[in-house]
Amino acid sequence: MLRQLLNWRTALALVAIMIVSGTILYSQYLAKKIAREEKEKVEQWVEAVNYIVNSDLDADTRLASMILTKNKSIPIIETDENDKPTVNYINVDTFAAAHDSGYLPRKIQQFKGIHSPIEWTDPKNPKIRNRYYYGDSKLLYEVRYYPIVQLCIVALFIIITLFSLRSNYRSVQNQVWAGMAKETAHQLGTPVSSLEGWVEMLKDTPGSEKIATELEKDVNRLRLVSDRFGKIGSTPHLEPTDLIKQINSMVDYMRKRATGKIIFTVNTHDHPTVVAGISAPLFDWVIENLLKNALDAMEGKGSITVDIREEAASVLIDVTDSGKGISKQHIANVFKPGFTTKKRGWGLGLSLSRRIIEQYHKGQIYVKHSEIGKGTTFRVVLKK
Repeated sequence: MLRQLLNWRTALALVAIMIVSGTILYSQYLAKKIAREEKEKVEQWVEAVNYIVNSDLDADTRLASMILTKNKSIPIIETDENDKPTVNYINVDTFAAAHDSGYLPRKIQQFKGIHSPIEWTDPKNPKIRNRYYYGDSKLLYEVRYYPIVQLCIVALFIIITLFSLRSNYRSVQNQVWAGMAKETAHQLGTPVSSLEGWVEMLKDTPGSEKIATELEKDVNRLRLVSDRFGKIGSTPHLEPTDLIKQINSMVDYMRKRATGKIIFTVNTHDHPTVVAGISAPLFDWVIENLLKNALDAMEGKGSITVDIREEAASVLIDVTDSGKGISKQHIANVFKPGFTTKKRGWGLGLSLSRRIIEQYHKGQIYVKHSEIGKGTTFRVVLKK
């Protein structure tokens, strides 16, 4: 699926490049063609103006007049031999030209940056030399900027498509996660049920009571793990639960399985109870993963502190260890599936923890602080 997504991205990028490149080239071709035609129209307009001004009274000026009236889009400003604007201008703001003495000079400066002026010399009096500055028509302006508009549209299309592909990929990934979890729970169910039967038989066997008791604890643990996997992918039922009691139970469980050189501390800030809506089996899984990671980071000795703090609308749970810490380049990846710095394991613990907290409990989990050689703090935020 990931390979397909990458192929789609490459294909979309190539299509986008082809579309934009083709559009730019064709737009430039059209712009140059329109620009040539507009220059010819301006030259015709210049000739028509001067023909009317310098022709005899009985001359036929109908064609020249038609050329003048036909230009309704190209702005043109005439200047005299001193390059000062005259009263001959067209397709500019006439009100501004009449009331603002600097309007026409500003437009001339603008037109100078677009086209070279067209010069006209009076054949009867060579001293009379007029210049005609002109700009782009609205059509030419739109053609030149059309590729930018299309580029934005193509970019938006690619973003929407990639977002849809990514959402589809995540949906398939979630289905795979849920399917694997449920299949694991199903596969564990049969041997766990069989073990429970053997434990009951051992209880009835004289002299095996102690073994049966300890074996029952491990079987119950397997049953709990199976129950956790079975809840992945299903909407869990959140129940108001005392987090202090729940976390202390998990800390006690981990304390018995850690070396005597690990000091466990639970800070409750004198709160007798802290209640939040959780799915107890899944929440225990998160705390267990955080405690296991803390134990792995300390390599046999150190301290683990669980701080439970109640706020107005949320509960903050900080799990702090005195281990080796996480480097800055790894902090952004610790919750990604498959990421691990250990020699064993699949790197799924923190990824599952984030899924449980964010998707099922609508909370947050993140690395609050980490420093190499001094330890790490993970924070879990739950809504009250």
